[in-house]
Amino acid sequence: MDEYPFEDIESLGVTIAYSLFSRFGFYLFDILVTGWAQSIFYAVWIRAGDPRPQPGTRTFVQHRRRINIIVIMAYLLYTIYEADFQLRTAGNLYQDLGVGLGVDDRGINSRFRRLTLLHHPDKVSPDTDRSAAESYYVHLKLCRDILIDPTKRFAYDRLGPETLFWQKATTIPDYLSIGLRNLLMYYTGTAGVLTLLGFLGYIKQAAFWRFMALASLGVFEVYCLTSTQFPRLLTRLANPVFAIIPTHPPFLPFQLVSLLRKLVLTAFIAFSQIGPLLASPEAAAAAAEQNDQVSQQQLQRLGALGQALENEANMLMGLEMTPFANDEAAMREMRGRMKRFLVDNTVRSNVEVRNAMGEAIARRRQGVPHGAVGAR
Repeated sequence: MDEYPFEDIESLGVTIAYSLFSRFGFYLFDILVTGWAQSIFYAVWIRAGDPRPQPGTRTFVQHRRRINIIVIMAYLLYTIYEADFQLRTAGNLYQDLGVGLGVDDRGINSRFRRLTLLHHPDKVSPDTDRSAAESYYVHLKLCRDILIDPTKRFAYDRLGPETLFWQKATTIPDYLSIGLRNLLMYYTGTAGVLTLLGFLGYIKQAAFWRFMALASLGVFEVYCLTSTQFPRLLTRLANPVFAIIPTHPPFLPFQLVSLLRKLVLTAFIAFSQIGPLLASPEAAAAAAEQNDQVSQQQLQRLGALGQALENEANMLMGLEMTPFANDEAAMREMRGRMKRFLVDNTVRSNVEVRNAMGEAIARRRQGVPHGAVGAR
């Protein structure tokens, strides 16, 4: 039976889960935030009383597309920050021991002796939890033992803390064999997931460059794993940039690789969302123009229908008034009755007028004996 089966299954599972949840996160972020951001943009940018672009118009579509791109890029930056924050929170053996990445065996032993004077279970204060002190001291001793062992230190720097569980790996070729096998499984699974998402229609744009970036990252990981020195990308670029950020520790090769993996997968999903927005702005403008034309045609039809109804109503009114056309007295009487009807109907339908009349009548009836009104 394979000795380390969980490494491959875990890598493939993490790849699938991260791809699906990132995709869902982008969709959720797009649906919830883009509309809010556009509403806030109009509330701030457009003065009160001025008309806002209506959905379906060219201006509205252009604003929607630009805000959508900004929202997706913001979410991409957030996922990168989240991945970096998780790596910094997890730490590494160098940070736990309080030494630099280039420390030698003498420096490691010297640091461990100083920590022993402070954290050895026999030297801590009586108020301290002895079991917690023992666990912490055992962890410090484990850090010292791994970092002074050239083989284990080589494996830890490049493959991470999972190497601590590889009990039967004793030489560098053993660690390299397991690491290369895990890389093969990871990138095979990742390529399969991306192919499946593309087949289902979720990621269609730039398929060649997507797999080219994945292959480049795989080659870089193989270089990091087999090289005796840290990669220059880490020593010359990444860690000097991280040093500018206060309290940000330098990264080891396995941490840099982990960050690059999440960056590449997230970038795939982000650019698959942005691609349709940037691919054919002319098509989007043409669609908006077509929507404008359809809206204008609908407004014209509504206007023509309203004019026809008005003409028909005038014709019916004229037919009703035909018997009174030559009778001036009847016309005056008709106008007077219509005026009274309109006034009475307006008064009766107005709630405030009815309430005012009711209050006035109630005040007039105050003090009048019961039945007096009827007697009058």
